[in-house]
Amino acid sequence: MEKLYYSISEVAGILGEAPSLVRFWSNTFSRYIKPVRNAKGNRQFKPEDLETLKQIHYLVKEKGLTLEGAEKYLASDRTAVDNSVKALESLKAIRKQLVEI
Repeated sequence: MEKLYYSISEVAGILGEAPSLVRFWSNTFSRYIKPVRNAKGNRQFKPEDLETLKQIHYLVKEKGLTLEGAEKYLASDRTAVDNSVKALESLKAIRKQLVEI
């Protein structure tokens, strides 16, 4: 079952990055990421936000694009990026299973 909201530390753990980078990306890509704030003022990310952050992580860290380049890429064709991210996640999961064997 998928969670309704993820904390910034959970998102950072999933991406393998620091919470400060997730915070920076959520501010930089505010057009695509709209975290909800709880009563304390902490960011709570929806699953759609998490998918967008995974796409940004792929574009910036894996493909080596600049933030401006990632923004243009997201604006033009998000489905291609989403397919690449899902394929990469599947391959990483398979690799993890093979290493465990």
